[in-house]
Amino acid sequence: MKAATVRELKQVLKEKSETELMELCLQLSRFKKENKELLTYLLYEAQDEASYIESVKLEMDELFAEINNASYYYINKSARKILRITKKYIRYSKKKETEVELLTYYCQSLIDFDPPLQRNTTLFNIYQRQMTAIRKSVATLHEDLQYDYTVILDRMV
Repeated sequence: MKAATVRELKQVLKEKSETELMELCLQLSRFKKENKELLTYLLYEAQDEASYIESVKLEMDELFAEINNASYYYINKSARKILRITKKYIRYSKKKETEVELLTYYCQSLIDFDPPLQRNTTLFNIYQRQMTAIRKSVATLHEDLQYDYTVILDRMV
């Protein structure tokens, strides 16, 4: 089965009634966990971005606390998993400020993590790539926010 284009879907959705649209959304939410999470974000958390960011930060803290310190293999694997989850939450929001805030928090958590990330090349490379991504995102923000985040980033390096 070939998926329809966004344009085609938009035209068909315009013809649907409100109850049919609601039924389609509920049916979508039954199939994938990500669809349900996105719908939850849009319905409950999109209005208060600050509390959304805080809840994601709390989840990140919990995940960092659960990391197995036995070897760098497990640390790297867990760090990539946390980054993947963080990027998923960033995708839901679509706001650059949220992206910068969450990635900055992720990098700061990596810095604070014990053992130090400088001892492992893979972990340090993950950190470097995220810092580069943050700097690119900061460049698209308003000048005042650019300055604020640049000061924070300079302290992290």
